[in-house]
Amino acid sequence: MATVLEPYIYEGGIYKHGLLLELLEDLGGYLVQKIPAATEITLVMLIPDKDIRLMEDLSTKLLGKLYKSPLTGTEIAVVSPTLAYHHLPHSACDVAEFLRRGGCNTNMIGLARGMGRRVALSGDYERKLINEHDIALFSFGTFRDCIINKKPKLFEGIEVPVVVTGAPDIKTEDIPNADMYIGGIGRISHRLRKGSELDGLDNMNAKVSELIDSMREEIAKDPLAVLPARAMKEITDQIPEISTVLTPAPITLQLDGLRVKLPYDEFQERIGNIEFDEGPILSEMARIMPSKMKNYILIKIQTKSEVSFGI
Repeated sequence: MATVLEPYIYEGGIYKHGLLLELLEDLGGYLVQKIPAATEITLVMLIPDKDIRLMEDLSTKLLGKLYKSPLTGTEIAVVSPTLAYHHLPHSACDVAEFLRRGGCNTNMIGLARGMGRRVALSGDYERKLINEHDIALFSFGTFRDCIINKKPKLFEGIEVPVVVTGAPDIKTEDIPNADMYIGGIGRISHRLRKGSELDGLDNMNAKVSELIDSMREEIAKDPLAVLPARAMKEITDQIPEISTVLTPAPITLQLDGLRVKLPYDEFQERIGNIEFDEGPILSEMARIMPSKMKNYILIKIQTKSEVSFGI
């Protein structure tokens, strides 16, 4: 039976955190991200489900906190209709921040247009960039008619699941081409810090987590040829230049692949030739493409049925 990896986050002191990393490696888990901050550190990890108790015991000894992070290993685009102040206020930033607290990586995207009913649309470049993510979360405002009748034009050409946030209480089926609607998160001019506002953000994380779980279940029906976390580890070990990248999350995990923040023209061949202990190279199990984001490298791992094998 295949090992199931569970996403967890550790928060604690930087002192002796190396013991956690050593135990994680011994157990066959993966470190997704390491975020030091002065004397504190945050570790985003994938831990074998049967060994979680061992990690919890060691975390307690180190006086740290270990908790589940259901959004770990995902990349979500938080999309705002325009970059104008009335479309990209504090709430969109708080939405992205709360999703990151759940363990995912977020990219905020402000569309080139969306200010009027007749010009509410996204460009081809924007659609392709959004489609590189696992989920597109559109942050809308307070007008029911706008959300139902105008803004769905922005979903045209979006192939990934679409989540919509807004203030009114609306049924998901009333919004064309939306996979999920989450109410109670509207457009305001201050940071979301009141009790009811924070409850809305917690509800958002819970619902997005449910959507991610259903996507993972769908992938499990035809598993990937190699786990994205395994590919990330091999890239880290075999491409030393990745350690010099100063951008946050130099390798960003996705449900069915990963984004490597190195120049495509210079590194795509080396990454394609990365070898695994079982014999195959990465290009035999994945499509390696230029990303629409800063010419990074986008890797989409194929399924076992597509390549006729898996490791």
